[in-house]
Amino acid sequence: MRYLNRRRFEAIVFLIIFIGFFVYMSHIMGTKNLLSTIMNTAHDLLLNTVFYLMAITVLAGALGKLLIEFGIVRLLEYILAPLMRPLFNLPGVAAMGGLMTFLSDNPAIISLANDKNFTSYFKKYQLVSLTNFGTAFGMGLIVITFMIGKGFFEASLIGLLGAIVGAIISTRLMQFFVKDYFPKEDVIIYKNLESNIKFDSQGSVFMRILNAILDGGKQGVNLGLAIIPGVLIISSVIMLLTFGKLDPTIGYQGLAYEGVPLLPKLGSYVTGIFKVLFGFNNAELISFPITSLGAVGAALSLVPKFIEQGLVGANEVAVFTAMGMCWSGYLSTHTAMLDTLNFRELTSKALISHTIGGLCAGISAHYFMSLFNYIF
Repeated sequence: MRYLNRRRFEAIVFLIIFIGFFVYMSHIMGTKNLLSTIMNTAHDLLLNTVFYLMAITVLAGALGKLLIEFGIVRLLEYILAPLMRPLFNLPGVAAMGGLMTFLSDNPAIISLANDKNFTSYFKKYQLVSLTNFGTAFGMGLIVITFMIGKGFFEASLIGLLGAIVGAIISTRLMQFFVKDYFPKEDVIIYKNLESNIKFDSQGSVFMRILNAILDGGKQGVNLGLAIIPGVLIISSVIMLLTFGKLDPTIGYQGLAYEGVPLLPKLGSYVTGIFKVLFGFNNAELISFPITSLGAVGAALSLVPKFIEQGLVGANEVAVFTAMGMCWSGYLSTHTAMLDTLNFRELTSKALISHTIGGLCAGISAHYFMSLFNYIF
């Protein structure tokens, strides 16, 4: 009975919010214009953003598979291993997790967490913090490639540096929050830093190249398809609440990217804070980090519109890159990862740690960019 009452209460609350949102938007834009704008925005996002992102994911997927096939990832893991302990308090093999999520997406860290061969290198409090570490680099190659494609090479690399800072803070905070959660005897002793995870390669060099490209490209297609709901649904709603009339002299026309600028209005109350922390001069820009919480692919779809309106420069792109990589839809990934590790009760600690880490990533990127501009 109590469960049924709770479900009814949820249904009533949802209906109030949903109807209230629709009535509010319709009252300002007109019902016909609102519906037309939703359809036109989703259609334009699909054609001009999703397919562009899918092209990047296919190419990045093929490149990532080639790097794995010919041992480049293993070499990078060996090079990065000495940095894992002092920076992240993780065994050297953790570099594999960061590289895999950087080359693909957050689910890569979940697959590694299921590999007993991999997890045996971690103490349990470190293994739990791997959730934060891996997520901080999710879709990194895709985000950086996207920003470079828009003409921001230096800014995207500075954003990567900011994401690393965010990853360090998020991972260390998570370890601090959960270390006392595990008894002293309930730890796994370190092995040496040599990983036993194997990438078996068979066939001629030509066939290995061909198979890697095709398999990686296929994974890129799947990732491109996976981001469609986030881009079309989340981004459409965010844009409805970010941009106003395209032509104020005419009014609402039901065109793509029209809406009610509610988020900028709310953001205007804290513009000074965002200016100091991230160097944002326009309140509309807060929609990018907000969208990154759910899906970084959806957040990237906002960037072309910002560029078109002249709202972003190198500093904003650096901050977007850092926060987009570091957060990269962690609200869903952390729950799935900790559920896989049977530590669902630690989800709130992981989310708090990563929220702080993402904010620090954006702040770091802003001040790194300011230092870069000062020097050069």
